[in-house]
Amino acid sequence: MNLLSIVLAILVAILSSTFLINPNTLLTTFLPPNIVTKFIPYNIDRGHRHRKRPDHRKKVSICDDFPKDFAPPDTNTTSYFCVDRNGCCNFTSVQSAVDAVPNLSLKRNIVLINSGIYYEKVTVPKTKPNITFQGQGYTSTAIAWNDTAKSANGTFYSGSVQVFASNFMAKNISFMNVAPIPSPGDVGAQAVAIRISGDQSAFFGCGFFGAQDTLHDDRGRHYFKDCYIQGSIDFIFGNARSFYENCQLISMANPVAPGSKAINGAVTAHGRASKDENSGFAFVNCTIGGTGRIWLGRAWRPFSRVVFLFASMTDIIAPEGWNDFNDPTRDQTVFYGEYNCTGAGSDMTMRAPYVQRLNDTQASLFLNTSFIDGDQWLQSYNN
Repeated sequence: MNLLSIVLAILVAILSSTFLINPNTLLTTFLPPNIVTKFIPYNIDRGHRHRKRPDHRKKVSICDDFPKDFAPPDTNTTSYFCVDRNGCCNFTSVQSAVDAVPNLSLKRNIVLINSGIYYEKVTVPKTKPNITFQGQGYTSTAIAWNDTAKSANGTFYSGSVQVFASNFMAKNISFMNVAPIPSPGDVGAQAVAIRISGDQSAFFGCGFFGAQDTLHDDRGRHYFKDCYIQGSIDFIFGNARSFYENCQLISMANPVAPGSKAINGAVTAHGRASKDENSGFAFVNCTIGGTGRIWLGRAWRPFSRVVFLFASMTDIIAPEGWNDFNDPTRDQTVFYGEYNCTGAGSDMTMRAPYVQRLNDTQASLFLNTSFIDGDQWLQSYNN
């Protein structure tokens, strides 16, 4: 176990037993430095802060400076639910705000979540469609929990956030699973940050932080734009039909020695089990970087379908690019394609023989949101 894993194990033990955890400690151990500096408020004492003159002005409440117009008034089409962990809103937890949304509401119900880390496991049931989680920036607002496949009795149930409702949307917020980072092959250590099982879900400027199985893109049609997705093994998995646009895909797998052919991670594990299923992942204008030596995808199910178009790939991508889940019979049924990608990891000369170098006609099926029927539902999310 590496040092980071040990630190995280101690962190999670503290979180599980007391909940009296310093959120800044969590961030400095789990998140990349460039993200940490944005998440931690500038006035946190790091041992070199300049002394300030005492402020003798008396404040009546911690909420004195809370913006009065944080939650706009409701309209005929939109309702607002305000969440602040300090009690400056109607709700101090995200789940309590979700619970307050009327069942089967036809209005757009926007849950406005103030800056901070909300340590809770959140479920959006099927009876709560048309909900939006709106944070203050993916480096400022996060929902975090620490379940694993072992603690939750299955990977599918380990998500810090689980969305079963349709027409869900999230903006400017992060979803985190802070369970210990597993080594390849660890049993029961899968830890999902979010499970998305409802149809027509969209994510704008969101962060997804975890290690193995970070983002469970389970089923339905989904859209991700300008998102930051971090993990190590199969960190985007499921059987949804999803379009990822301008996203950063960051591997946190352990670095490998120069010249080593070891593989210790994979970006995707798509679960299409039959040729009759219309599902797959399309990544357009995304960047892939980080650490380790990883595959772009591996065939979790026999008809796995994933394509990368105009992607920028660093040299962490293994030359063969993809893996058939050690089942050669899947070579004839998977659909793995690449189109006009760049960077040291995009060289296709040594790709696995079943990988397709897409032509213009093939690529056109995946290049825009028509892949997820976006013209039928996505436009209203941008209003």
